[in-house]
Amino acid sequence: MLFIYSKIVSIAGVLLQLIALFVPKIKLFVTGRQDVFLTLKTKINPNDKTIWFHAASLGEYEQGLPVIEKIKIKYPNHKIIVSFFSPSGYEVRKNNTVADATVYLPLDTMKNAKKFIQLVHPDLVFFIKYEFWPNYLNELKKQHIPTYLISGIFREKQAFFKWYGGFYKKALEAFTYFFVQNESSLQLLHQLGKQNAIISGDTRFDRVASILEKDNSLDFIAAFKNEKTTIVAGSSWPKDEELLLNFINSSTADCKFIIAPHNIKSEQIQLLKNNCTKKVLLFSEKENKNSTDYEVFIIDTIGILTKIYSYADIAYVGGGFGHPGVHNILEPATFGIPIVIGPNYSHFAEATDLVNLKGCISIKNQEELNFNFQNLIEDKKTRRERGTICANFVQKNKGATHQIIKNL
Repeated sequence: MLFIYSKIVSIAGVLLQLIALFVPKIKLFVTGRQDVFLTLKTKINPNDKTIWFHAASLGEYEQGLPVIEKIKIKYPNHKIIVSFFSPSGYEVRKNNTVADATVYLPLDTMKNAKKFIQLVHPDLVFFIKYEFWPNYLNELKKQHIPTYLISGIFREKQAFFKWYGGFYKKALEAFTYFFVQNESSLQLLHQLGKQNAIISGDTRFDRVASILEKDNSLDFIAAFKNEKTTIVAGSSWPKDEELLLNFINSSTADCKFIIAPHNIKSEQIQLLKNNCTKKVLLFSEKENKNSTDYEVFIIDTIGILTKIYSYADIAYVGGGFGHPGVHNILEPATFGIPIVIGPNYSHFAEATDLVNLKGCISIKNQEELNFNFQNLIEDKKTRRERGTICANFVQKNKGATHQIIKNL
């Protein structure tokens, strides 16, 4: 079965090369993998000690970062290797300072898995949240390399728990230990006969809690805010932006608005700007301009949204009108800000919990967005109470990194 799977992956690789001629994101996916083995040969010597972390994308990398940082302290003589599957993770964090080598993970064929693991020769391996690649896991098992899943999540819909899932179920045998986020994941592993597991919690809470210890100041955002009530909309998609602009364009409140879209392609940014009737400033055009004079600030760059949330009085987190749903709500939550999201959040435990606790508000339409924004703008007491719920939620749930390091 592993042989057939490898052939299917190889065929998919050929098809992706053809698709890459027409789709820019797939082109990054394909071309980014061309020099992986050369990069590893250049950056890793045969006698180096290494530890390998694999993340599917940006969110999983951020989730694993607290563990990576602690592992660097615990094993100072080891090189840290970080691999990504997705361009949206690699392209944003390829120049990170925590890893000694950051690469794409080559497609999951037997040949690639053997060569990758031979070049990396890790003493420890950590897979973050999910991404179960059978050939890589099989090779790690064959070489008796300790392999851990951190911040793991298991759901009944996954292949492991279906009648046809024996092939994937076998891949789990490679894991030395499972550090999972919740009780339901632990129980599902028990159903598979896996007792080598513990509930450690979600390392994202440690990640966002640590943000408070850093310098989050941005002078140009402080100048734009000018001590006025500010709504920050992060990771917005077109449906989010439609509702946001309708509110912004009709609002008479003495507020400032910051929008950090998920898609920062120039045509999308220009459309967003053109559809706004208020005075708009783009991040890319902010030089030599007095940001205080503007009402709406569109952030057409990446990497600064977390710091921007520190200036928010109210946060809107996008993605909740699409699938699988809302983006990361923990970053604004850690700053003690009330959060508004769309209706699709049930896949995310932290969003479900914060909606139930009333720190986060889910809206379904324009009327609900208008009502809740206006209420939060006018009622400082409610705003403060909901924000406190969010901040306390983050603080209460941190500690997963300590659990993982302690139990290695």
